[in-house]
Amino acid sequence: MRRFFIITCSIVAMLYASVPADATVSLWTGAQVMPNDWSRSVRLDASSFANAQAGQVLRIQFEAIGVDARLQMKNAEDWAELADAPLSSICGRHYDYRVTPRMLTELQKLGVRVGGCNYTLTGVLLLDSAELKPLMASVPVTGNWVFGDRPAIVVHVENPYSEPMPADIEVEITTDQLRAVQGLRQSGIIPANGAKDFSFTTTMTLPAGFYKAVCLVNDDLARAFTFGVNPTAIVSAPDARPDFDAFWAAAKQQLEAIPMDAVLTEIPSKSTAARKVYLVEMNSIPDGLSGEPVVVRGYYCEPQDGKQHPVIIHYAGYDSGYRPGGQDVIPYCASGDAERDYAEFFLATRGQNINNRAASEREPDGKGDFTNTYGDWFAFHFGDKDSYYYRGAFMDCVQAVRFMATRPTSDMTNLFAEGHSQGGAFTYAAAALSDYPFRAIAPAIAFLGDYPDYFATVHWPAYVARANQGTMTDESMYAFLSYFDTKNLAVRITCPVIACIGLQDDVCPPHTNIAPYNNVRSVIKELRINPERKHRAADTWYDDWMRFFRDNMIHH
Repeated sequence: MRRFFIITCSIVAMLYASVPADATVSLWTGAQVMPNDWSRSVRLDASSFANAQAGQVLRIQFEAIGVDARLQMKNAEDWAELADAPLSSICGRHYDYRVTPRMLTELQKLGVRVGGCNYTLTGVLLLDSAELKPLMASVPVTGNWVFGDRPAIVVHVENPYSEPMPADIEVEITTDQLRAVQGLRQSGIIPANGAKDFSFTTTMTLPAGFYKAVCLVNDDLARAFTFGVNPTAIVSAPDARPDFDAFWAAAKQQLEAIPMDAVLTEIPSKSTAARKVYLVEMNSIPDGLSGEPVVVRGYYCEPQDGKQHPVIIHYAGYDSGYRPGGQDVIPYCASGDAERDYAEFFLATRGQNINNRAASEREPDGKGDFTNTYGDWFAFHFGDKDSYYYRGAFMDCVQAVRFMATRPTSDMTNLFAEGHSQGGAFTYAAAALSDYPFRAIAPAIAFLGDYPDYFATVHWPAYVARANQGTMTDESMYAFLSYFDTKNLAVRITCPVIACIGLQDDVCPPHTNIAPYNNVRSVIKELRINPERKHRAADTWYDDWMRFFRDNMIHH
């Protein structure tokens, strides 16, 4: 869903002992704030690099790291990305680039602009890598990085040299919004060709929440990661407006008045004897309180044995893999033999997925090109709850359920839904708003949850909201978004739920995932926390939710 290429903090880091003074060249020192709008940079002319050599280390020093801080290196003349220095997430105290021959050529010809967002630049150094004596450090996962009240963090430091080496180890703990909690520090001597573990825990009991730990050895980053403390006890209080239920009742009433007029077109290349596969086109509500219905589409797999089958609706993630004129990303269409015991529907909400692909970028269906008329979906009619993208999209999700109820092979007493990211949010929305009760749902790494905390924790989609906020105050913006917040929809859900989160997710961070999960009123709930995953479910996730669905199925 994110549109950046990010270099993240490594699990195993090369850590540097003290650097000889004569091996260091300071190119710039100061205190340049890099604000959230990417508007500032520090320019270093080509002359600064006249004596630089390939193999040296270009060290960027910083402080006051903010949420989702990024380091950006551009050529000073043409503003192109500096060779071998991609956009990087940063934390700790500095970030190192090894000067490659390509990078050196550009630095000596064009110079560089050091920029980015959400940090303060304090220095740019050139270091002689031959004079550096790297230690090796790692921070293994302990306790699945989920703790009862106090973390247990171990920093493992190795010395590959034939002489003892000093190590100064620090662990800086903050909230997930980077508010300082506690700094922990130990020092020691790592024996020659030896290793040593340093164990850390806080001296205080931490309240339920998600936290960040930045582990440093001799000022160098060993690892930075998110951990949880009693996550299922985190309170994300609903903030639904008094007319929340009436708002969604009116949207459903509008949908009910629109003829679905579903058209099914078989996809022969996917159909089998077990199930036929169809492109479905059907009407959903307009983009507002009036206007023409919007046609939305999906792929439908219908069993051919004449019996009723359990229903699974698959809701799609944000369509960030596709841009008009960009990559040819063909929307997923299941084979008829994939899950032959189920009737399945793969919904594409308005403007996304199937609904914006040219004919050449879809399974052959005999139709023409489809185009996206919404622009960036999160921004579409932002601030107007009656015509906002997600009012229509949530009703598309409800319409998918209603479509499946019209099919003779659908056993609607065994109705299930799943989805990743935006699809996880759609899964919550469908279960909260559907006329048909779900037997179980499986939202993964869900989007659209707890906006006030969401926007304070990561950069996207907060910057889209800010760009479209206009004259709205923060209070009125969050009031608007509360209608489309999964934490408010979740209180209407009572069916069994299995959910998963990635602790290192910087797209839909764990705080936004735990909010709806903790607010659902289901008796049967399972949560999978993946300590090292970012915005991706575990490889076992499909098996996990399919097992959960089978366990909660009604057997006739």
